Amino acid sequence: MSAGIDENLFFKEATLKICGTLDIEKALWDCFCYVRRFMPGDVMRLLIVQPETGMIKTVATATDQGGRLDNVQVYFPASLREEAEYRMRTPMAEIHNEQDSDSRVTSEMKKIGLNTQSGLSLTLVIQGTFIGAVFLGSNKLDSYREEHARLMGSLIEPWAIALSNCLRYREVARLKEMIEDDRRFLQHELRRISGQDIIGADFGLREVMDRVRQVAPTSSPVLLTGETGVGKEVISSAIHDMSLRHSGPFIKVNCGAIPPTLMDSELFGHEKGAFTGAISRKRGLFERADKGTVFLDEIGELTQEAQIRLLRVLQEREIERVGGDRSIKLDLRIIAATHRDLESLIREGRFREDLYFRLQVFPIHIPPLRERISDLPALVQYFLEKKTREIGLTDIPPLEPGFMERLMDYSWPGNVRELENAVERALIVSQGRPLSFDLPGPGSPPQAEAPSPAQAAVDLNLDRLQARHIRQALTQCRGRVEGERGAARRLGLEPNTLRYRMKKLGIPFGRQAKGLYQKP
Repeated sequence: MSAGIDENLFFKEATLKICGTLDIEKALWDCFCYVRRFMPGDVMRLLIVQPETGMIKTVATATDQGGRLDNVQVYFPASLREEAEYRMRTPMAEIHNEQDSDSRVTSEMKKIGLNTQSGLSLTLVIQGTFIGAVFLGSNKLDSYREEHARLMGSLIEPWAIALSNCLRYREVARLKEMIEDDRRFLQHELRRISGQDIIGADFGLREVMDRVRQVAPTSSPVLLTGETGVGKEVISSAIHDMSLRHSGPFIKVNCGAIPPTLMDSELFGHEKGAFTGAISRKRGLFERADKGTVFLDEIGELTQEAQIRLLRVLQEREIERVGGDRSIKLDLRIIAATHRDLESLIREGRFREDLYFRLQVFPIHIPPLRERISDLPALVQYFLEKKTREIGLTDIPPLEPGFMERLMDYSWPGNVRELENAVERALIVSQGRPLSFDLPGPGSPPQAEAPSPAQAAVDLNLDRLQARHIRQALTQCRGRVEGERGAARRLGLEPNTLRYRMKKLGIPFGRQAKGLYQKP
């Protein structure tokens, strides 16, 4: 070691190396490279000693090759721990030479790489608690002197702080990973329990799901249109789950449920003191959705001010909190949905045309239930199982013969949501009897007046009459398509020809038609 070294400068420079990063292996390597200017050293190790368990564990190692993380552990016998526990109560710098060491200690220390000819150790204690040690080793005998120990001893507190921070950082990272794993598990369970599987994805909603699969991997905005109750929220969730953002947040916003006076604050957040009652800073829903997806349901209900702010989010990928003076960059995707005619709202001056074109990058129209009646049997079965669990019934009641025909003849103005309510109502009133569906109100097919000849002529020009004839044949044959007692033979068709026509007309068969064709 050079004479006249400035110990204060040594302490300052070494401390900067030790505390300059949370990567403990880099901190050890930087400190090792600096210390070697003033004393011998072939290896430097950072250790955690756990007297209560008798374990010594290497956290990191630095050599000429660089720094690396380690996880080597050895067990110290109780007889050796007693002396160690006594010596660990006070922070100290201690010189070791192999020929002077206890052979039992030396043999154990070699297991974790502390097998150099001489060494210098620092006992790290913080607030009266021993947390670990730093070991500097040399492959030559008698490499270290008292001045070396004094210099290294000045680094006990910086190393104790650095190791304490490292252990806390690792614990926070571990807990964060546990929370993230729990979140992924709970999201999966919620999707499974709430039925996020798309009913009709292979039949009535096939075209919709094809478009979902096309757009999901991108970050483009999506505009979902369709009547109330068709399942726009379920489709938006499917887009998020299939996207590269699936591990990020999925924030759902019903724009029609937020009062206009609170719209900006809810969506974009506010700063403390931005308005009366803003007693603290609040992150908005857009900010909470960073690295994820925002689903804006009923987009047509946004105020003009919120529309202007949303346009900036789409164009610049940034927001500004209410009362704030700085922009916040965001990485998120926007999926909007509406049952209203946005073009009419534009003509009325209630919706911005530039925002409309920004949202309509990839429009997806979700057809109403009456246009995908083929999905109805699967939806009924799904809601029966779901509502049976929710109501607390042990078994699903049997279905009244011929019930599916009545359901298929209904126009379902409330779409899937109305069907769900109808199933729940039927389960409540069934009391063990076969389920019967009461479908009053608008949308029920008129019963009092027979169709006029003109109306009948219209029906004859459509596929409806042919579809009804095929369904009647299937009911008589209990859903069987081919064979001696199949509907194809009764209709005078080849089975494949009948299946082709059924597919074209939206008539379910196979597994999709389970329990559908029953003789009354």
